[in-house]
This record gives sequence, structure tokens and C-alpha cells, in this order.
Amino acid sequence: MDIGSKGYKNLLARRPLNVQARFGSEPLALASGRDIAAAAKESGSIVLAGNARNALVIKGLLQAARELDAPVLIELAKSESSYCGATYDNIPDYALKYSAELGHGVIFALHVDHYAIKGIDDLKKGVGHLTKIIANGFTSVAIDASHLDDYANLCATRDLGTWIPSPIGLEVEVGEIKGAGELSTVEEALYFIGGLNARGVFPDYLAISNGSLHGTYDASAGVTEGIDLTRTKEIADAIAPYGVSIAQHGISGTPFDKVSQFSKYGINKGNVATLFQNVVFGIKMDPDTGNAVTEGGTYVKESGRGISDALWREMASSADAQGMSRKSGDYKKLNLPFHEKILAEPDHITGRIVDEVSEWAKRFIRAFGGEGTAERVIEAASRRADYNSSPERVIRGPRVKFGPESAPDRTGAKQSGSFDD
Repeated sequence: MDIGSKGYKNLLARRPLNVQARFGSEPLALASGRDIAAAAKESGSIVLAGNARNALVIKGLLQAARELDAPVLIELAKSESSYCGATYDNIPDYALKYSAELGHGVIFALHVDHYAIKGIDDLKKGVGHLTKIIANGFTSVAIDASHLDDYANLCATRDLGTWIPSPIGLEVEVGEIKGAGELSTVEEALYFIGGLNARGVFPDYLAISNGSLHGTYDASAGVTEGIDLTRTKEIADAIAPYGVSIAQHGISGTPFDKVSQFSKYGINKGNVATLFQNVVFGIKMDPDTGNAVTEGGTYVKESGRGISDALWREMASSADAQGMSRKSGDYKKLNLPFHEKILAEPDHITGRIVDEVSEWAKRFIRAFGGEGTAERVIEAASRRADYNSSPERVIRGPRVKFGPESAPDRTGAKQSGSFDD
């Protein structure tokens, strides 16, 4: 996109206050997650949300977005921030660096993925932590208290949701993402979204448990992709009057012919994480799904892709020393100790990583119907007079309808698990 155009300049002037305070002098099109969500809904597309476990993923995502004139979300889960070299502290700086290298003109948001809340202590810590993250330039947040029972989830999401500035994009979650057959219900979704609405909390997206799984689908163990689009559409239709659509988690490993149908089922945000990690590491992947391929009970490193073979051997040796299975999801924990070594690889290595991330990102953007939709973000921002992107919503019911006695699940707290994507 032409950074000298009137539309682009208007978008820069309408960036959220935290972005203007942090990057006001830079022509960085770091938009509110609210504007990107509105553009996706209005265009009937899905915005690609890529988890940046390594900084090179950020560059690849921005490169793809610029080439296809599409908005993207760059995201990181709270748990990922503890085992990755890309963090809430440095991702905004990496985004500025790589956007500048591309000549700017890329519209994107920075999204806090799966900010897990397990109790009152997490809520208290979250207030200060999220305040710092948002001040650093993040423009969208996903609150995830889905492991709690329905009323506790509602209360925790309410408490943190009312603390987050309203111009910041908001995603919430009901039902833990556990894989095939584990489905959120329409009743749960309506109770949760209706209860938040009654308390003045207005999300853009709802993440649900609809059969997807975070990480790799291990075919050797009989694990298969099981996204239930019928249930997804039922929930999407039920919550649509609240201005909320579906965020699809766990897309890595899903066939592209299915991915290309997502927008018909009320999905407007699509999360991809493990696939991009596979690209960085150079792990053999199913070309139609991006799922990691295992042979003989181990991941397979392909020469000519991802990091150098020498660095892979060093990483695998480290994993062995820690007792990790050679097809373990714990390989994600190698991101932090090897982050700088990956960035220090020769240019032809880092270049091929960025280019492959970009190619996969473009496949998703096209399948999501996102190509050419960056202008819709500018249109969404231009409809208001200034930088405040607080959504226009109507409170549709009294709080009394959404008390503990009305909660669909009264059986107590659910078991916690991994909230990565």
C-alpha cells in the first residue's frame, strides 16, 4: 500500500493512543484489532493470525501481507512468552524493524493470544502486566479463562475485560480446545457472550472448542483433525446479534480445502502457530496441511529448509539431553535458548525461512479470502472522527439473567491444560 496515500495517512492518524504514544513519528500501520475485526466481518474474510515464536515469522507475515495487500495479526500467547525469544517486550520493535525494511505500507495488529486466567492471582497480575503490554504497542487481547466453570469464566473475563481500554481489540473464549469431539455448546456461548454484553464488555471474537487441537496431529497415534463446522456455524449464528464472530484456533494441520470453507461458518480470525515453527525448524511437513510428519517416531529435518542442519543437530541434542521425545510438542521450548542462534544464521538461511513463512502465509490469506482487504481496514477507521475505535454496541439484556444459577455448567472448575496455539 502506498504510504503517501490519503487513506494510509488517515489510518496513521487513527491508530490507537498507545500506538501513537509509542510509534507516533513512524509511518507504521499498527492498527487497532477492532478495525481489523470490522474489516474482516464486512468483507466476509478471515484475518490470518500468526504466532511469532521466532522473530523471523514476523518478517514473513509482514512480507506476505504487503504482497497481497491484506491485514494480518501478529500474536503471542502468554505461555509462549515464557519459552520463546520473541516476547511482549521485543515484538513491537521487531515489527517496526521489519515493516521499515519493507518500506512500511503493511496494515497489521499486535495481538496478545491466550492470556490465561486461572484464578484471582492471575487477575491481579494481569491488570499490571496487560497495562505494560498495551503501553508497549499491542492493540488486541485474548482473555482465556476457559478452563474455569462457566460463571467463573464470565466473571474473570468481565473483570479483566472492563480493565482493558475499549479501543483495544478483544477476544474471549468458552470451552477448552482439546481436539475432536470436545465441543462448546450454543447454550454456553450465549450465556457467556450475553453475560459479558450485559456487563458492558464487547468482544470482537469468541474462541470455542470445536474439535481443533493445538500443535501437531500425530497420525501414528491416531490423532486427526476434527473441526466441527456445523457446531461452529450454530454458535456463530447465535452470537452474531452481539457483534461477535468466531476465532478459529488450532488450524495447523487442517487441509486447505477445509480451511477455504471457514468463512462460510462465521469464522473471521484464523490462528496458525505450530506450522510456522515447523517452517523455522525445517521439519518435514504435509504439503496440504502443514502438519509435521514423523517417521520412525521422530521429526524429520529436511536439508535445504529452515535452520541449518548443524544448528538442528545442536537443538536435537539439547532436546535429547532434556529427555524430550523426538516427536514431542516440547520442542517448542527450544525456541528461547536457540532464538538468537537462529537469527544469527547466514543470510541465505534466514532468507529461506522468511520466504517459506511468507509463502505459507499467502496460502492462508488467499484461502481466507483476505487478499486485497487492507483497504477495508482504512475504511473502518475512516468512518470515525478520530483515533478512538471503541465499538458501537447495545446492551441487550439485564445482568440478572446471567448469574451463577443460570450457568450451563455448574459442575465446578474444569481441568487446566495448555493454552498455546
